[in-house]
Amino acid sequence: MEELARESIRSLSLLSRPPRGSEAPRLGSFGAVFIMLKSALGAGLLNFPWAFEKAGGVNRAITVEMASLVFLISGLVILGYASSISRQSTYHDVVREVCGRRIGQLCEICFVFNLFMISVAFLVVVQDQLEKLCLSVYETVTGEKVMPYHWYTDQSFALSIMCLIIILPLSIPKEISIQKYTSVLGTLAATYLSVAVIVKYYLKEEHTANFTPQHSEGVESWASMFSVVPTICFGFQCHEACIAIYSSMENKKITHWVFIAMVSMIFCLLIYTLTGVFGFLTFGKDVASDILMSYPGSDVVMIIARLLFGISIITIYPIILLLGRSVILTLVLRYREREAMVTAVFESRCRVGLTVLWICVTLFIAIYVPDMSDVISIIGGISAFFIFIFPGLCLIFAMQTEPVGHRTKRFLTGWGVVTVVTGAFIFGQSTTIAIMELAHKF
Repeated sequence: MEELARESIRSLSLLSRPPRGSEAPRLGSFGAVFIMLKSALGAGLLNFPWAFEKAGGVNRAITVEMASLVFLISGLVILGYASSISRQSTYHDVVREVCGRRIGQLCEICFVFNLFMISVAFLVVVQDQLEKLCLSVYETVTGEKVMPYHWYTDQSFALSIMCLIIILPLSIPKEISIQKYTSVLGTLAATYLSVAVIVKYYLKEEHTANFTPQHSEGVESWASMFSVVPTICFGFQCHEACIAIYSSMENKKITHWVFIAMVSMIFCLLIYTLTGVFGFLTFGKDVASDILMSYPGSDVVMIIARLLFGISIITIYPIILLLGRSVILTLVLRYREREAMVTAVFESRCRVGLTVLWICVTLFIAIYVPDMSDVISIIGGISAFFIFIFPGLCLIFAMQTEPVGHRTKRFLTGWGVVTVVTGAFIFGQSTTIAIMELAHKF
């Protein structure tokens, strides 16, 4: 995600040509907001209507969204501040510089695991869309609505072949150049889907607009409300990329960064909420965890959405793999240097081996845990580290050394503690529920 942000920054820089010998152009307000939206909008959108249903309805889900928005914006502001005082331009470098080496190492572990689970979620989405697209093609050719089962018609087989002939060749190189041309697809797919869901709601002759879920009380009511939090964390997660964006901005005043963070999150809130509300009102309690799976396979409008999301994910997956692989490969090569000289052949073998292993394991999990909601519950828990825990720790550690007033220091330290505790609760709750649901299914 940091790499996507950096590539977007370089692409926008090409739009203005500075005089020869002058400094490269920096990001303005529009460019920063645009890249923040590109980093946040993506496959998480598919899960929002289902999350609205799980939360117990529109009002509850929006209430949790608005409360989460305070922490989302706060995390972005804190990370921008931490980047300014540490003079670092990547997430884990900022955490290492501000909080110390041990917390920096924990950040790297969470970073790799988060990217790994995002890779799994991407393959689950691709598998879902392959199922619908294959069914649509079969129905068009034969006129039959039910496809007979054969091993070669299974979407798991199709996903495996796609990983072998498309994703693996794209992922092996040291650098992924395809992002220059396709990184905008995620935003396009998300925007298209949001508009399509709204239009489909109003065009549908019979829908569940008046559907009123049965509201549970007490502990179950609170649990249902908090069930939407992992989806919000996954959907709004752009915090890893925000430091690269902040570091490239022309105006680095914290007040200006607060404005950028607020505008970006409000735009995301609008798109995610509209999709969640109208998708939920269209299907009610029957909505699938992947909203595209709720629509017929023959729906042309949604076929286009499936293609957009599928192509976007296939091209972004290698970038996510590269980011995770680079952290692991650096550690392997660093350990190898202690024992012997690192050669180009050794580096190449390690890179290929890590790439094959990453794809095989994520593919295996995607095939045997095909429900997107299960994967997002885990990702949402890990995302709590990047949205809540690490920003809160950065604020707490920064207040120990920064020259601020006594009252301000106490207030900001207290807010940092609140943020860390909230993140720890979300991580524990989301991860526990995800493990219990997986154990129940198996």
